[in-house]
Amino acid sequence: MIKDMPNPYLEQIEEAVSYINQQVKDVPQVGIILGTGLGQLIEHIKIDQEIPYAKIPHFPISTVETHSGELVFGKLSGINVVAMKGRFHYYEGYHMKEVTFPVRVMKRLGIRQLIVSNAAGGLDPAFEIGDVMVINDHIDLFPENPLRGKNLDGFGVRFPDMSEPYALELIDKAIKVADQKGIRIHQGVYVGVQGPNLETRAEYRYLRTIGADAVGMSTVPEVIVARQMGLPVFALSAITDLCSPGKIKKISIQEVIAAAAIAEPKMTAIIKDLVSEM
Repeated sequence: MIKDMPNPYLEQIEEAVSYINQQVKDVPQVGIILGTGLGQLIEHIKIDQEIPYAKIPHFPISTVETHSGELVFGKLSGINVVAMKGRFHYYEGYHMKEVTFPVRVMKRLGIRQLIVSNAAGGLDPAFEIGDVMVINDHIDLFPENPLRGKNLDGFGVRFPDMSEPYALELIDKAIKVADQKGIRIHQGVYVGVQGPNLETRAEYRYLRTIGADAVGMSTVPEVIVARQMGLPVFALSAITDLCSPGKIKKISIQEVIAAAAIAEPKMTAIIKDLVSEM
């Protein structure tokens, strides 16, 4: 009988975890992935340690100019957290196992919950630039699944249930926080696409027709992996451009960042209060 060969991917995860554990003393309870233009939350973390991705064994390197590429450890609202300053995207040329590698690592470091943020285009005609949308479901249009290949049994089952990808309890808490703070907030469905080009008008119509309220190029792969590992997930989208009929216009990355800056204080306020209750 042939014995199972060592899994290089698992070995890479363990090597990254081992290196980080040598640098960091406190076990993080919450993992946070910060999206494009949404780094202000870092200013509210009492930082203990910052580790550049380039120093962590097997960690991908962000190639997007707005993603600085550091793993930040510290306390947010009194809770030990680890925050990714910059994420990885399929469009950068990474495989999905590379895109989601940090989520596997954060789970092995000890996180119990995952918070994800992103910049997204608003498909719902009611959305305005700078609005915040709580993601309550998603549609996966990526051409590759991060769970494809031999299952990592130590992380979860082969066929994870995805009927509730986002934690309803956390969504309810976030809505209450927003109401208390007078923050305009929406709930909706996020659709993840490959990118990096933005969509055509016909594609926007198609995405709206199939049930999406916002569109972006991230988040879904990380959430799939997190849910396979049993991590509750909370996710927010900053609406940075409008994609409904009559509101579509050409947009630059600078305009996306400027729009994210409008949503950023709202998202920071919600996440801070949410973490305090975790």
